[in-house]
Amino acid sequence: MPPREWPEEMRAALAALRPANPRHPLPQTKDRPKALNALGTLARHPALTAAFNTFNGYILFASTLTPRQRELLVLRVATLRGSAYEWEQHRVLAGDVGLDPVEVERIAAGPDASGWTPFESAMLRAVDELIGDGEIADPTWQLLAAEFDDQQLMDLVFTVGAYEILALAFRSFRIELDEDLKRKSDSHI
Repeated sequence: MPPREWPEEMRAALAALRPANPRHPLPQTKDRPKALNALGTLARHPALTAAFNTFNGYILFASTLTPRQRELLVLRVATLRGSAYEWEQHRVLAGDVGLDPVEVERIAAGPDASGWTPFESAMLRAVDELIGDGEIADPTWQLLAAEFDDQQLMDLVFTVGAYEILALAFRSFRIELDEDLKRKSDSHI
């Protein structure tokens, strides 16, 4: 659905993405992909979009995880779920938070790829375990708990869950890459 056809309620749904007390800055918007295909799909259900955006706004802008940590998790979810849309959107965001292209490619290679710190490897492994087994295994949890407090551990699980939902939705709804994403794409997903 193109923006000119969005229902009036979509404005409130989009506003829900901005938490009252953000910890992290809002992303750059100038010369950035606009995600209009995803937003146009979500505009078909503004009430659901507003509810999800409240949750996702927290994940993006108020989480106890750093933006870099968040993008490690999101890109691993996109890899495991084969969500090209999620991958391309967050590949751009990953660059904004300091992940270089080599690191981004290494995310797709997984937690056993050389170059990760033990903690980063544990974060990626946690995504694999959550998606594969529905829980983080004790050895991975212990590595994470050595550096993360309870809130960060919870934010990790909920970040993976939020982007798991989006990957499932993007693939099920067959959301195609926007033209601005196709121009930036290097997708192998």
